[in-house]
Amino acid sequence: MPPRVPQTREGGGGGGGGRGGRGGGRGGPRGGPPPRGGPARGGAAQAPTGPAALPGSHVQAVGVKRPGYGTAGRAVTVYSNFFKISLPESVIHHYDVISPDEKALPARLNMDLIHHLQTIDAVDVFTPRAVYDGRKNLFAPRELPFGPQNSQEFDVCLSDDPNRGSPGENTGGRGPKVYKIKLTKVAQINPEVLQRFIQGQQSHDNSVLTALTALNVVVRMEPTMKYPFNVRSFFTDRETKDIGSGLVLWRGYFQSVRPAIGQLLVNVDISTGTMYKSGALMDICLEFLGRPGQHALLSPRSGLPDRERIRLQRFIFGIRVKTTYAGENKTPRVVKKLSSAGAADLSFTLRDGTSRTVAQYFQTILNRPLRFPNNLCIEVGSGALIPLELCTVPPGQIMRKQVPPEKTKDVLEFATKRPEHRLASITNGLSVLQYGQSEYVRQFGMHVEDTTGPLTVTARVLQPPKLKYGPGSAQPTITPSNGAWNMIDKRFFRPASIDRWIVVVYERQQRFNPQAAQDMIDGMLRSFRDVGIRITDDKPIVTWQNGQGRIAEQLRAAGTECFQRTKQRPQLIVVVLPENGNDIYTAVKHFGDITVGVATQCLKSQKCFRAKPQYYANVCLKVNVKLGGINTIPDPQSVSVLTDPRNPTIVMGADVIHPAPGSDGRPSFTALVGNVDSDTAKYIATSRVQASRVEIIEDLQDMTKHVLSMYMKYRQFAEKKTGNLAPARLIFYRDGVSEGQFKQVLDSELKSIKGACAELKINPKITIIVVAKRHHVRFFPSGSGPSEQDKSGNCLAGTVVDQVVAHPTEFDWYLQSHGGLLGTSRPAHYNVLHDENEFSADGLQSLSFALCHVYARSTRSVSIPAPVYYADIVCSRAKNHYDPQGNVDFSDSATQLDSAQAEGALEAYKRGFKPLHANMASLMYFS
Repeated sequence: MPPRVPQTREGGGGGGGGRGGRGGGRGGPRGGPPPRGGPARGGAAQAPTGPAALPGSHVQAVGVKRPGYGTAGRAVTVYSNFFKISLPESVIHHYDVISPDEKALPARLNMDLIHHLQTIDAVDVFTPRAVYDGRKNLFAPRELPFGPQNSQEFDVCLSDDPNRGSPGENTGGRGPKVYKIKLTKVAQINPEVLQRFIQGQQSHDNSVLTALTALNVVVRMEPTMKYPFNVRSFFTDRETKDIGSGLVLWRGYFQSVRPAIGQLLVNVDISTGTMYKSGALMDICLEFLGRPGQHALLSPRSGLPDRERIRLQRFIFGIRVKTTYAGENKTPRVVKKLSSAGAADLSFTLRDGTSRTVAQYFQTILNRPLRFPNNLCIEVGSGALIPLELCTVPPGQIMRKQVPPEKTKDVLEFATKRPEHRLASITNGLSVLQYGQSEYVRQFGMHVEDTTGPLTVTARVLQPPKLKYGPGSAQPTITPSNGAWNMIDKRFFRPASIDRWIVVVYERQQRFNPQAAQDMIDGMLRSFRDVGIRITDDKPIVTWQNGQGRIAEQLRAAGTECFQRTKQRPQLIVVVLPENGNDIYTAVKHFGDITVGVATQCLKSQKCFRAKPQYYANVCLKVNVKLGGINTIPDPQSVSVLTDPRNPTIVMGADVIHPAPGSDGRPSFTALVGNVDSDTAKYIATSRVQASRVEIIEDLQDMTKHVLSMYMKYRQFAEKKTGNLAPARLIFYRDGVSEGQFKQVLDSELKSIKGACAELKINPKITIIVVAKRHHVRFFPSGSGPSEQDKSGNCLAGTVVDQVVAHPTEFDWYLQSHGGLLGTSRPAHYNVLHDENEFSADGLQSLSFALCHVYARSTRSVSIPAPVYYADIVCSRAKNHYDPQGNVDFSDSATQLDSAQAEGALEAYKRGFKPLHANMASLMYFS
């Protein structure tokens, strides 16, 4: 048997589908279709004519019950990526699946065990076949014959099926592994519950949730048996793209059964899977290291640095490999780690007490020496050591870690499709999904109407808000056209002024010479004057520095030089970065935002070399707000709900960002952003560190109190308001919460917001809205004229949908607030969880759309309201709060930690998190 290393408690088997991204919980957005009027049970839903019904008065919703439908805007017809699906015809039987170590087994193996049980071991019990989710739930179209106990245990062994393999060891004559599986009936699901739910006559409770889960498992069962899958998508090799680094992209299909208004729908979309390339493991490793064909490199003797070995180990951790030598079982093994020495330098002790190297052991087995005896070995789940050259990677394995940043462009190119191509791809995908051919869909008495094509939906295009610019503008107010406008002949609403500024260049002088620096300064000065920024210093000090040095000391020295020459400290430091200058960027931001409190503006040398005026105009948008200016405000007449002086309104945006998959021990970061001015255009931010992957914002009370205090101070001192300084309304937009966590967020975060208000002795009326972007609902124009679609082929900015595909009972809508650029635009999904202000549908929809226009960094409307967008940026900048010279690790090498280590790591992250400098607290430093 292969040599082993002593057992350690590290890493588990690979496989299993992770939650994926920030979503999770019950699945993507809540989909659905036309106004209600119920279908006959099991028949296709008929969209009723006339106004859509509203939820019954007895019905309880998780958030706010829908108060009515919006009517504002111009009506248009759009296609959606939904297809009608009928309800099951009869009762579904729900069973709990228990195998002793079921949690530890990958979902794929669990699926194989249940498949084996149904098709080989107990065919008579499972006719017709049941469906299984790969974890704990099995649903059967008829009651299984388990007798009065409603429970039965089965022994399943995969060894008699040559195509299936268990990751357990099968060596040394121990015989094949037997898995015990116990099925116990837990419930009966009556489809009548779903029928009532989509009619708006049933509260959203566990019975509805389980029924939806069952239907999703039914439609996914056939493809998950045939193809690689993660939670809600599966992938096929019909369309692939090799992106190098040992990775290949596969086109996938997403599907989810969604309750809608009066009917049940299935949401179908295309998705992208990142797969490990199949073939020799050694070749994949070399490709990952960027050295294809250089086999000798994988040897520590040849100078493979330990840092590279650890990077490679992180890449292949959890991958399943097969071994190529004769006599060895063909079961895939899971890679746990890489050995620290080559096969010729690793010894182990045999049962008779003699010692041999791994290379000698395999020479005996193979009857030939290893080709690369100095190369590394992998250690698999059982502790066995196997030389890299004897391993191959079977196809179709999903890489469940973050895609390397340099590959993001390739992934986007593969994933991006123009709307008409995406819709065609989705419609063609139905031939892969083959709902009509699925024995499971048929056995449960369901039918998908995939021949009638995608569902058409009535949408409305909202009127954009007018935007107000400053005195001296050729047009003081403008109306955006399809989500865009320009700054030509416009002055900022409130321009900043600059007395002193300096330029620090981190690009080599040969590549960015004094003339290039002067051209850049001239370009900036011209743009500053065009937009109204007052600047008295037209000859800033310019210095060239080495990016390998200590950035903070270099910037401090440049600032001191400015002070010695002019007796003034600089208000702005412009930094020119080389390619791949991310580390310099982080150090610059830490110095400016955290250490000394000075505005910093980084420019990429490639972009600002001979840049056009448009480039510098965009830079001005950022610089002005960093220095306390305001670029533009929504015209008070066009958004009276935000600017009503009798109801001063604070709008907040909150977000949580979690560490990338595989980065155990890293914390999550939270951010809260809120406006301080009466025009909802000037925002401030605060951010915190909290336990890894916790979605609820732990310090929200303290953060809310800070933002509210700043709002009241600004009204008192900057706007010179008298009387009541407190806001009358607090609108809280929350990003990144999956539907399964709505109740948690509502219970915990509403309490925190109310707690902060109580501390300050104020009592605003609170509205909480969750904004989701991570979903698979898409809309496609049905006509081709400019009144139907924009230049990119997408629906027009301001397209709102709150009927047909919305939720049967909750107050939700989809709003595509931005003009398209590349690919298919994604609408944001808004869910109102709490509303003391009793807004109408039109009121909240127009307010949300208006807030998409006050994002300071562009002259385009954005896809989510500006405060939420800012919260997202503040979260992603949290690492700038750590001293770049400190010992907190943000590199890719931090790996698995146990719970005690993770707790210690969290404390270290909290201690290392430096607060924002007081100078920046009232500025939009994050712009």
